[in-house]
Amino acid sequence: MNKLLKNPTLPLEIEKVKNTAQLLENMSGISFQGRNLSTALSIWKEMLKRNMVIFFGLAGAMIPGGLRQVIVYLIKNRMIDCLVSTGANLFHDLHESLGRYHFIGDHKVDDLKLKKAGIDRIYDTYAVENEFRQTDEFIKEFALSLDLERSYTTREFFHSLGKKLSRIKKEEGVISSAYRAGVPIFCPAIGDSSYGIALVELAKDTDKMFQFDVIGDALEISNLPFWAKATGVIYIGGGTPKNFIQQAEVIASLQRKSKSHGHNYAIQIVVDAPHWGGLSGCTFSEAQSWGKIHPKARMVTVNSDATIALPFLVSALSQGSKNLIRKRKKPEFQFGKELLMKR
Repeated sequence: MNKLLKNPTLPLEIEKVKNTAQLLENMSGISFQGRNLSTALSIWKEMLKRNMVIFFGLAGAMIPGGLRQVIVYLIKNRMIDCLVSTGANLFHDLHESLGRYHFIGDHKVDDLKLKKAGIDRIYDTYAVENEFRQTDEFIKEFALSLDLERSYTTREFFHSLGKKLSRIKKEEGVISSAYRAGVPIFCPAIGDSSYGIALVELAKDTDKMFQFDVIGDALEISNLPFWAKATGVIYIGGGTPKNFIQQAEVIASLQRKSKSHGHNYAIQIVVDAPHWGGLSGCTFSEAQSWGKIHPKARMVTVNSDATIALPFLVSALSQGSKNLIRKRKKPEFQFGKELLMKR
């Protein structure tokens, strides 16, 4: 028999499935994105077994879309070690941490009527514009409590914000749980979010300009793969978070002066297609041409809406990986002197 035909598909038998973990493991014998999702679970579990750093890139409207506590679970249980996010997701997390909400809506709606009612729409999810502005005011007040004579990496900024939120939050969120767990947060395009809007308004109102050290961010995050024994990446969507984590390995390789480099494990959940030429949809094999992914990396792309795929993955991890999580050696990062609050 042809050696390519040695592994027959295994039809999924639902009556033999006891939980989500077993479901995804059994899906390794089926085809298409079901098998890819099963492979993603296998790769993530392997990452948890190793002494390594796991990066998590978060793009798309995942927090207003309802995945906030899924990501909090990953942070609390240290299934990820470093979070790189869009500013929008971190703004929506702050919004809910302060006791405000997003609301179930309808994408088939007259948006001009929503505008008159002061309602913002994210596909089928609503938010109240005046409440967003209250969150903007919180950001402005928080920024004024810092020393505006210096610049800050976004990691410093969110470390300090997490410290404050851990005291005043209405409920645990991504920023506050990351502070408690020692998981650094980077936001390389923070100006492209409501944090940027709030800080522009701060400058207009007070003539005090808040400055971010984005090159300091690039230096700090590149130190993580430079010192790590191995690294893995998990991308929800693409965009700036994906490339920022990818390039961290490129910068680290320049410091190492090594020929062979790249992240050792790679999972991405995307809906973008590679043939448009954008980074969000690009394949991991394309990333290997840049040296961003190791030549022998275990990698998989799951072409799926993350609001479907990620809850299944994390549920399976919670059910089938408790021993791995408990035994895992968590990396500890030292970035130097942390941001000091004004007294």
